Amino acid sequence: MPDGSEEDYVDYVSARIPALRRLAYLLTSDAHRADDLVQQTITTLYVKWRRARAADNLDAYVRTMLVRTFLDEKRLAWARVRLFREMPEPPPFFDGGSEDRQVVRAALRRVPRRQQAVLVLRFYYDLSVEEVAAMLGCTAGTVKSQTSRGLATLRRLLGEHDFADFTADAVPGRRGS
Repeated sequence: MPDGSEEDYVDYVSARIPALRRLAYLLTSDAHRADDLVQQTITTLYVKWRRARAADNLDAYVRTMLVRTFLDEKRLAWARVRLFREMPEPPPFFDGGSEDRQVVRAALRRVPRRQQAVLVLRFYYDLSVEEVAAMLGCTAGTVKSQTSRGLATLRRLLGEHDFADFTADAVPGRRGS
């Protein structure tokens, strides 16, 4: 970028990486996949920087890019490839009252991608129906129906979960009360 806008790009991306990683992690529930998603987004942003920096709300523009990259990832052939000889160990359990959060995140991973994106944007990012609709390129009615279906699926999944699994005796490294 000969016009000096590369410095603007670097400054913007450096300042926004933490927020982009948070959103990507909420969507993927996997730190490595979140990093890949952010990397893909900021690479695309670099290519489209001249047009992007002219946007009225650059943060919303970049969040939209990230969410759409997440939604499109499922359609790409490489997303279906698993390079494991055997299943990896589950992520470590972190004590400290986060059991409910982990249960909700696990259930959220089982919700269809589009509904998952709508739920994360509506309830974690507190965006309005109209903002989510603009970000996903759909109608407000679609966002509402996806929210309703996603919440119904979450309720069903959380209803199936036995919260007794998280007793003090069942949690590794945690002493009984």
